[in-house]
Amino acid sequence: MTERARLSARIAAIAESATLKVDAKAKALQAEGRPVISYAAGEPDFPTPEFIVEAALAATHDPKNYRYTPAAGLPELREAVAAKTLRDSGLEVAPSQVVVTNGGKQAVYQAFQVLLDPGDEVLVPTPYWTTYPEAIKLAGGTQVDVFAGAEQGYLVTVEQLEAARTERTKALLFVSPSNPTGAVYAPEQVRAIGEWALEHGIWVVSDEIYQNLTYADDADGVPPRAVSIVEAVPGLADQTILVNGVAKTYAMTGWRLGWMVGPADVIKGAANLQSHLTSNVSNISQRAAVAALTGPQDTVEEMRRAFDRRRRTIVAELSKIEGVTVPVPQGAFYVYPDVTGLLGREWGGATPTTSLELADLMLERAEVAAVPGEAFGPSGYLRFSYALGDAPLLEGIQRLQRLFG
Repeated sequence: MTERARLSARIAAIAESATLKVDAKAKALQAEGRPVISYAAGEPDFPTPEFIVEAALAATHDPKNYRYTPAAGLPELREAVAAKTLRDSGLEVAPSQVVVTNGGKQAVYQAFQVLLDPGDEVLVPTPYWTTYPEAIKLAGGTQVDVFAGAEQGYLVTVEQLEAARTERTKALLFVSPSNPTGAVYAPEQVRAIGEWALEHGIWVVSDEIYQNLTYADDADGVPPRAVSIVEAVPGLADQTILVNGVAKTYAMTGWRLGWMVGPADVIKGAANLQSHLTSNVSNISQRAAVAALTGPQDTVEEMRRAFDRRRRTIVAELSKIEGVTVPVPQGAFYVYPDVTGLLGREWGGATPTTSLELADLMLERAEVAAVPGEAFGPSGYLRFSYALGDAPLLEGIQRLQRLFG
């Protein structure tokens, strides 16, 4: 029996997460004793705030958390998510318009499962996070890339979206702040894109997982808000699904707690799907998320300030490498330099021609791991996460300065 016959076609076609693959390789080398510094994983290095952990510990002693609960989520958490959505996204929703999911990835997966039929097209601003294409593919959809490079600050325009639109266009994926680029759309850009989607009856799947991680250009300035597309264009709410979670803002990646918010019929469909797919999310994680969303936010601000400091460091240090162009990210915790100036040149006997080859060279010669642009779209770029400690962050870039000096 062939391998193709052993697996369904849709599963055989799925690519492994490139970011997790690079991170796993870096960790394997570290386990062998090599001093690898990894910028691969989008994971805060901070511990989950103590008051959240305490809420989880208390929940482990309450027998009601040992049982099944509603598949769509605990009522208290759905209420907290609705309150956060109003506070940060400017959209008033009922708790019944929330489905709590096993991380943001499940929310992304379910959003496309609910919306797409085979052949429906999804406009995907590129560079994109590695999971989006696979989630679209699994739902039978067709991904249509709309590319914006470093010269555009990685921000697509309405004109580009309109040029890509066809009669098969069902949805637009909108991500601000962006993974992998850290780009944040200005309010007027969000409004223009939202009005275009509303005019043409296009659904929007808006991933807002990094909405609380934005930074000011001025070191002493107030960080700009990442304006939600439903706040910019309120009339778009009936054709928008918001995806979010606690992973990035609260350093809770391992707690696997996300959610989706949308129109009642869409959320009902997603809840039906989840009732068969996973049932409810761990009650302990849900209780922790209630604490995160309703408790003090001072530790969140401390983490955001640390990310901002690291952002400034990595941009300044990468910019010292000739051949590297570094657009300044305004959100999330990634920098996405254009490294085409390093390609086709000899570095220690090797001449990389793609960012994939360049990433392999960096890992082998400098023991620095970054994710190549091929994971997010076209070659010629590298993604560095700066969600790691200040000292290793600086040391890794200095290794690259020596390698490419």
